[in-house]
Amino acid sequence: MFNPSQLAALSAILRAGSFERAAQMLHVTQSAISQRLRQLEEQVGTSLVIRSQPCRATEAGERLFRHAEEVRLLEQGVRRDLGLSAHTGGDAAGFPTLRLAVNADSLATWFVAAMQDIEGVLFDLVIDDQDHSADWLKRGEVRAAISGSAKPVQGCDCRPLGTLRYLATASPRFMAQWFEGDRVTAASLGRAPVITFNSKDRLQVRWAEEVLGVATTGPSHWLPSSHAFVDAAIAGLGWGMNPELLAGAALSDGRLREVVPGKPLDVPLYWHISRSVAGAMKPITETVIRASARVLRPIP
Repeated sequence: MFNPSQLAALSAILRAGSFERAAQMLHVTQSAISQRLRQLEEQVGTSLVIRSQPCRATEAGERLFRHAEEVRLLEQGVRRDLGLSAHTGGDAAGFPTLRLAVNADSLATWFVAAMQDIEGVLFDLVIDDQDHSADWLKRGEVRAAISGSAKPVQGCDCRPLGTLRYLATASPRFMAQWFEGDRVTAASLGRAPVITFNSKDRLQVRWAEEVLGVATTGPSHWLPSSHAFVDAAIAGLGWGMNPELLAGAALSDGRLREVVPGKPLDVPLYWHISRSVAGAMKPITETVIRASARVLRPIP
């Protein structure tokens, strides 16, 4: 059996990035942290932490770190079932860290509201495109993910969340400059600057394929920020697919316009969760589903 205080030391080092901050987090001396880690490394017979700035986990350290966090989640579930408080002390040092893969637009529009309603955990969010977030689950690097795929990852359960609606938007000045008479054609779309989140972002191309039947767009700005994406469209830098939830105010007051009115792109989202922690995370899953239902459209 692994010593809980040694596992806590490993978790604190990897969370905080240094032995000094780990000691502060656990309210012990730095030498105590070093000793606990050394004893744990002696038990497993290999190095667990790469002493860099910040400290990083070895492959064995990452696996043991995930085990430690799963144990914390399971213990918290037992406390909940027994009617005990999830708070195990005077601070959050004893809370489990929940590592999730979330797409940036969900984080910008509704997921923080879900986080607000979840007590007794610390969040470690990995931001990735909804078409790639499930890959983190396949590699065992997160416990749950918001994905655009309805196909469950092996060893995981899948629950529908809802549809996030995107609108192709641009400023009135941009429309006048690049789409003469507001007439958007395959040729004009191929010349006009577009805004792209990152190399995984296919939303602009998907919309162009559905609406105009073309699989290419014009030269791109690269802008990996959901809120700045809207700001860039308002500023006239290019056109792009913005969540209706973020672009609604600018559309209402005329700072943005739909490139082709009445042609949204609806992206379904699903909650994938590892079965190994599904029971312990049941209240979290329920909270995420409730929060998404308040904002997202139903999946057809």
